[in-house]
Amino acid sequence: MSAPQNTPDEQQTPDETGFEALGDAPKSSDELHAWLIEHMEIAIPREALIDGHDAPFAYIEHAFFEDRDPRDCIVWANRGGGKTFLAAVATLLDMVFKPGIEIRILGGSLEQSMRMHAHLRSLFTPEPFAGLVEGKITQRKILLTNGSVVELLAQSQTSVRGTRVQKLRCDEVELFDRDVWEAAQLVTREKICGGKRVRGSIECLSTMHVPYGLMHELIEEAKSNDEKTRRVFRWGVVDVLGECSDAFECLGDEKTCPLLGECCGKAKGRDLRGQTPGHITIDDALLLKSRVSQSTWDAEMLCLRPQRSDCVLPEFDERVHVVDEVPSTIERWIGGMDFGIRAPTVMLWAGVDASGTVWVTREYLATDKPLSEHIAKIKEVTPSPQWIGVDPAGRQRSLQSGISDVQAMRKCGLTVHDSRVGLHKGIEMIRLRLAPASGAVRLYVHKRCEQLIRSLEQYHYPRDQPENPMPEKDGSDHAVDALRYMIQNLDHGFETKKGTYL
Repeated sequence: MSAPQNTPDEQQTPDETGFEALGDAPKSSDELHAWLIEHMEIAIPREALIDGHDAPFAYIEHAFFEDRDPRDCIVWANRGGGKTFLAAVATLLDMVFKPGIEIRILGGSLEQSMRMHAHLRSLFTPEPFAGLVEGKITQRKILLTNGSVVELLAQSQTSVRGTRVQKLRCDEVELFDRDVWEAAQLVTREKICGGKRVRGSIECLSTMHVPYGLMHELIEEAKSNDEKTRRVFRWGVVDVLGECSDAFECLGDEKTCPLLGECCGKAKGRDLRGQTPGHITIDDALLLKSRVSQSTWDAEMLCLRPQRSDCVLPEFDERVHVVDEVPSTIERWIGGMDFGIRAPTVMLWAGVDASGTVWVTREYLATDKPLSEHIAKIKEVTPSPQWIGVDPAGRQRSLQSGISDVQAMRKCGLTVHDSRVGLHKGIEMIRLRLAPASGAVRLYVHKRCEQLIRSLEQYHYPRDQPENPMPEKDGSDHAVDALRYMIQNLDHGFETKKGTYL
């Protein structure tokens, strides 16, 4: 399919009297970086200081150069890390060098959208940029003399659904209503702007707050697709630190800087042609760090991982509890199962070694299948579990078969344990194995158990019910429930009662 052609009145060229002072559009990353310094006095770091992070300039060049793929991208950056400001810079570049482009700003709230608008207003205040504005800048719109326009959208489906633009910049995606986000996926259209083909794209910018929010979901989707559909850019406070003075010693015998563990001295000596490199000064970073917990600092400022204070199992740490191999010292095999019909049925297999440590090695998930198919699957897998811990609610008789799920499993030769343990007590048993107050970790999960790992990370309490909270039933509970039934029957014990199937 060929690119759509613009009508004659859409094919506009820059007004030479207003745009000539800005020169030709940069054609390379070096030219773009130099242009920003020369014309806007903005020096954006081109080198990330944290391993695995991206330099903020990587986002700017991706947004500006239309040949970069994929066009959709995600910016995961720290609070105060300049993501909103840099998105405003990217918007100015698009408007100046891609005549007739249409851009919309959609914030997690109107207040957030107004922050980007404030940056844009400031950027278009000095000359020669002020002379590019057609008429007056309004509270929600900026129009240039070359036909380029940017407008703010309200966080509503009505506002989003009537939009057809080339670029949608979504600020603080973590705060988005999911229905609005879904509606936003259909708003972009490509267009020829000043002779350049501008493909439709959506940019997401946010700090990641929790492991069960929209931002975390988008990042995980991008990773699973090897960033073929959305490119991910990530930076933290160290990557955007301001000039580091000699007042903070991080070399030699006297290491006095509290940021040494994060920075390792890398912030000293960065050459940005005399320009201040970052958005946060060293003094401000030190003050911010002194006010918060380590988990908040890691999540909100270093962008290492989302904060897990609302999670049911904050003790779970993928770096600690997820393994590539299982030891050869397994003495017996056990299982855990959570029944489901419309919700998935989950079955877990685990080995218990000589020390009593549990190693979850395999998982099975299926929806809309009869119990007989689940049983057949369980019996296919070797080694067979000695017993399977299940939900005590499985004792209830089916109106169709006249027997319970537990009885049906036992009749098929499976040993089933259904010890009654309260929800919170069962959760505490998992916590005790993940992070005992004394002794070694006693619960590990093989990396192939992706659903269980995801559930352990995302299983959470509702944020608006702090008193007597019950975990959310939003899909992240099923695999954890299967694990809970396994652990509580292992650690709490199981007593065989007269009249049950053995």
